[in-house]
Amino acid sequence: MLFRLLAIPNLQVFVNAPLARYTRFGIGGPARALLDAADETALVEAWRALRDSGWPREVIGGGSNLIVDDSGVPGAVLRYTENSIRFDGTTVQAGAGAVLQDLVDATIDRGLRGLETMTGIPGWVGGAVYGNAGAYGHSIEERVARVRFFDGESIREFGRAECRFAYRDSAFKHCKNWIILSVTLQMEAADASELRSLASSILKIRNDKYPPSMRCAGSIFKNLMLAELPESARARVPGEVIREGKVPAAFFLEQAGAKGRSNGAIRVADYHANLIYNTGGGSARELRSLILDLKARVRDRFGLELEEEVQYIPAAP
Repeated sequence: MLFRLLAIPNLQVFVNAPLARYTRFGIGGPARALLDAADETALVEAWRALRDSGWPREVIGGGSNLIVDDSGVPGAVLRYTENSIRFDGTTVQAGAGAVLQDLVDATIDRGLRGLETMTGIPGWVGGAVYGNAGAYGHSIEERVARVRFFDGESIREFGRAECRFAYRDSAFKHCKNWIILSVTLQMEAADASELRSLASSILKIRNDKYPPSMRCAGSIFKNLMLAELPESARARVPGEVIREGKVPAAFFLEQAGAKGRSNGAIRVADYHANLIYNTGGGSARELRSLILDLKARVRDRFGLELEEEVQYIPAAP
């Protein structure tokens, strides 16, 4: 099987790859093979080879929002690394393997408004589309015109409506065999210096909250829509914490005593109840256990079920 993969042009094959190196948490066992496909042909050929062989397979991006099991992955982990960024007036097309910050910086440099509030968000463009990443009241869906993807059989293209974007969600999250290849974004002309100033102020706030050296995935849990909360929980939310119709998960976590809690080398920040980080040498088992503990505390106190923003490999039971 490995010989077949090694014969595919523009496909890099890493055997027994330690996945902890490829995640922000710095956690996770090895993959039998890590496959980096640099173009669409390599990706499709690798996918079909894995399918035909019966090897288990997972698809990841930049690993910024990922918890990999301590035992690793018994089969292959596939990444699409094509990272081009191309401009045509106010339209930009980016490969799924482009670093999101590189895309944000490139649009700002060209005086294009639409992504500046996402400065400092780690990861790749494909993952940002997959999870409908956003910050400060804006999400990438606002700029998406088209998404090109491989559905396991053929390459297809969706317009924005077909992507079924929602808060930190998209159609791609519910179809694990779909692999995002590129996205076309429609931007607006603006003053580059103003965009850069706004991005710089946001980056300072983000780096103070989530230092780049911290082994974390940013916020662990999704915020909650106020209108969807049961009345008993909604009545306990002070008006000043509500933002754009959402209640920060951190509010419920703090009330449930999350700050400063730890499990082995995994700890909740003292200053932010929705931030869990690896102090060094932590395990996925410790991390999952702490996440489950926090969910149980919020459930017992408020009758709410928090939903993780992070993704698990293999999927959490």
